Amino acid sequence: MTGEEVQRSTLPIPDQRSTVTTTFDAKDPDTTFPPIAPLRPPKGAPNVLIVMLDDVGYGASSVFGGPVAMPTAARLAAGGLKYTRFHTTAMCSPTRAALLSGRNHQTVGMGGITEMATSAPGTTSIRPNTCAPLAEILKLNGFSTAQFGKCHEVPVWETGPTGPYDHWPSPGGGFEHFFGFLGAETNQYYPALYEGTTPVEPDRTPEEGYHFMEDMTERAIGWIQSEQAMTPDKPFFVYFAPGATHAPHQVPKEWADKYKGAFDDGWDALRERTFAQQKALGIVPPLTDLTARDAVMPAWDDMPEELLPVLRRQAEVYAGFLEYADHYVGKLIDAIDQLGALENTLVYYIIGDNGASPEGTLQGTFSELISINYRGDIETPEFLASKIDDLGGPEAYNHYALGWAHAFCTPLQWTKQIASHWGGTRNGTIVHWPARITDGGGIREQFTHVIDVAKTVLEATGIPEPSTVNGVTQEPLHGTSMSYTFDDPGAEEKHDTQYFELLGNRGIYHKGWSAVTIHRYPGLPGITQMTQNFDDDRWELYDGSTDWSQAHDIAAEHPGKLAELQRLFLLQADRYNVFPLDDRKAERLNASIAGRPELITGTSQTLFPAMRRLPENTVLNIKNRSFSVTAEVTVPDGGVNGTIVAQGGRFGGWSLYAVEGALSFCYNMLGVDWYRVRADSTIPAGTHQVRSEFAYDGGGLGKGGTVALYVDGEVVATGRVEQTHPFIFSGDETTDVGAETATTVSGDYDASDSKFTGRISWVRLDVGDDSHDHLIDPEYAYHVAMRRQ
Repeated sequence: MTGEEVQRSTLPIPDQRSTVTTTFDAKDPDTTFPPIAPLRPPKGAPNVLIVMLDDVGYGASSVFGGPVAMPTAARLAAGGLKYTRFHTTAMCSPTRAALLSGRNHQTVGMGGITEMATSAPGTTSIRPNTCAPLAEILKLNGFSTAQFGKCHEVPVWETGPTGPYDHWPSPGGGFEHFFGFLGAETNQYYPALYEGTTPVEPDRTPEEGYHFMEDMTERAIGWIQSEQAMTPDKPFFVYFAPGATHAPHQVPKEWADKYKGAFDDGWDALRERTFAQQKALGIVPPLTDLTARDAVMPAWDDMPEELLPVLRRQAEVYAGFLEYADHYVGKLIDAIDQLGALENTLVYYIIGDNGASPEGTLQGTFSELISINYRGDIETPEFLASKIDDLGGPEAYNHYALGWAHAFCTPLQWTKQIASHWGGTRNGTIVHWPARITDGGGIREQFTHVIDVAKTVLEATGIPEPSTVNGVTQEPLHGTSMSYTFDDPGAEEKHDTQYFELLGNRGIYHKGWSAVTIHRYPGLPGITQMTQNFDDDRWELYDGSTDWSQAHDIAAEHPGKLAELQRLFLLQADRYNVFPLDDRKAERLNASIAGRPELITGTSQTLFPAMRRLPENTVLNIKNRSFSVTAEVTVPDGGVNGTIVAQGGRFGGWSLYAVEGALSFCYNMLGVDWYRVRADSTIPAGTHQVRSEFAYDGGGLGKGGTVALYVDGEVVATGRVEQTHPFIFSGDETTDVGAETATTVSGDYDASDSKFTGRISWVRLDVGDDSHDHLIDPEYAYHVAMRRQ
C-alpha cells in the first residue's frame, strides 16, 4: 500500500475488502487475489529525525555565535539551513507538547509543567484526543517510530507503575519504541530509565564509563540499524531528546577541561564577545543592539572574589556538557550516513527547548536539591570552593549561576521561563535534508515556531493532515510548513502571527512587531518577585524591522500600535485556550484545589516487594511531620542485608535497611549530612515485624526529630536526625522496595549490592497529624515547583 490511491485522511486507514470474484476451489486457475501489501508512506517519503536539546540559549552554540564548539551542528548547517528566528514556548513541557502535536501548547493542555496542572482546559497536561500527535499520524501511515531521551509530558498522576499509559510516549504518544526518562531531568550517571513502560537499569557504572548521553545514542543507533536492516523500504521517525543540557550539568572531566580559561573574564564580557561573533557570522542583522542586563541580574564585577573560580568552572562544565551532547548527536548522524540514509533524511536540530536556564540561583549550586529546598545557607563560598573539583562528576548535581544563563541567551533579553521576550523563546535551529535542500550553509530569517515542525514533516512526507484519527475528528494543525523557505531566502514570511504565554508572562508577534509584558521574574532566591495584577502589567513594544533583539521599547511613541497588538493577543489567547491566566502559587500545587487527580491520599500507604521506581508524587508525603515505616520481613538463617525500603538517593532521602543483620535507618540530608541509627543486635532468623518511628520536633519546616527502631515491638536503637528536607527529596530518584535503583541513600552499599537478602511481605508508611506544611510560604512552594521543570 504505497501508491497514491491510498486514502490517508482517515486514520487508521480503513482496510479495503477485496472485490475480485471468489472461486470455489483455490486450485482453480481463475483464483487470483492481490498480494498482501504492507502499509507504507507515499513513495519517496524521507526519514525524519528531530533532535531537541534542553535548556540551550540562543548564544551558546558556536554555530550561532556562541563560545561552545558544536561541530555536528556546524556540519549540518553547512549542508542545510540555519533558522535565526525559530521560537519555542520558554519552558520544556509546553515546547515539547507543541512540537509533538503541531498545535499551540495550551490547546493541548500544556500551559505549564505537568506538576502544576489544573482543571482549566489549557493547563490540564492532558493532550485531547482531537489533537493526535505527529508520531501517531506517521505510524498510521507506515512509518517506524521511536523516541529516545526526555519525556516531561506525562500527567503526574499517570507516572506510576499502574499507568494508565495513554500519555506515555509508547504506546499512547504514537511511538512504537521508547527509551528514556520521565520528568524534567535525570542524573546523567544514574538515570531513572524506562524501556516502553518497564523500568530498566544502566548496564554499567560511571566508573565503567557509563553516561546517559552515550547510552541513549547507542540505543537509537541500534534501533535505526535494525529497522533499516529488516525493512529498508520503511522510513523511520526518530525523536531524539537528550537530557543535555538541563541540570544537572554532568559530563566527563576531560570535556569540561577543554574549556579551561575560556570564561575567566565573566558573563558580561562573554555577552560582548558572543555578540561580536554573531554579527560577524551574519546571525544577527548589522544594526542589532545588545540588550541591557536587567537590574535583578548581578553583574560579573559584583560577584564576590572568592566565588569567581567556582563560577568559571560552572561555565566550563556546562560548555563541555553541550559539546559532549553535540558529539553524540554526531555519532547518530554518522550511523544514519553509513546506512546510506542521510541523503533522504529530514533532520531538525533544535538547539534548545527554551532559553538557557536561570534556575541555578544567583551564584550557582553544587546540588540543585540544596537550593530547591531553600538551604542556600549551606552553599557558602567556602563550601562551593571545596566542591569545585567535583562539578560535572557523579558526586555533584550542579547548575550554573543566573549570569551565565543570561550570557548564553546573547544578544536577547531574559532567559527560560520568560515567554514574553526572545531570550526565553528564540532558539537556533538547523534543518538538513540533502535530497531537497540545495542552499547548503544558507541562513533563513523568516519567523518560525516549534508548531511549524509537524506541518513541515507532513508536507515533506506527502502525508495529509488527517480529518479523523481513531474515529475522532481532529483539530487542524496550527503551524505553517517551513518548506516555502527551503529554496528562497527572501520568501515572504507566512507564519506572521504568534502568541506567547506562560505563568502570566505574555507576548504577541505580528508581522514584524512584538508586544510583550513580564508578569513574573524567574523564581529564584534573592530576586524580589513582582506582585501586580494582570491589568497592571506594563507592556513593551518592539519593531522587529529595525530592532531584531528587542533592545528598544517604543511603547510610549506608538500607543496605538501597542493597543492593536494587545487586542490581537486577547483574540489569539481566547482562540487557543490561554484563559484564564493563572498566577496562583500554592493553590496549583494542591491537587484538590487545582482540580487534578491525586494518586495518593490519606495517612497510610502499603507497598509490596515488586514496587520500585515510584516517583515522589506517587508516594505518601512524609516531610515536615512525624512518620513511621513498618515492614514484615523474613530473615534466613545466615542473617540479612540490604534495603527494605528507600526513598531518594545520594543527594537526599531516607532508607530502612539491614547491615550485617542489624536493623538500620538513614536520613540523608541533601547529600551533605547523613544521620544513621543502627541496632547493636541482629534481627533473628524467622518472620518479624520491623519498624522505624520518626518523631518530628515541630516548630517549622525542615526541622529534625528523634528516631526509634523496633523489632517485634521492642526498641532496638534510638537516635537523632538534626534537620530534614522541607520540600523534595529528588528530581528523579524514586521510592524502591527490596532494593535501590540508581544511587543509594545511605552509601553503606551500592545499588548493585542493595537487594534485601531476606523476604519482604509488605511495607507500610504512616504519617502523623502534626504536618507543618501549612507553614510553607506560597512563594517558596511556587519557586520549588518551577525549579523542577
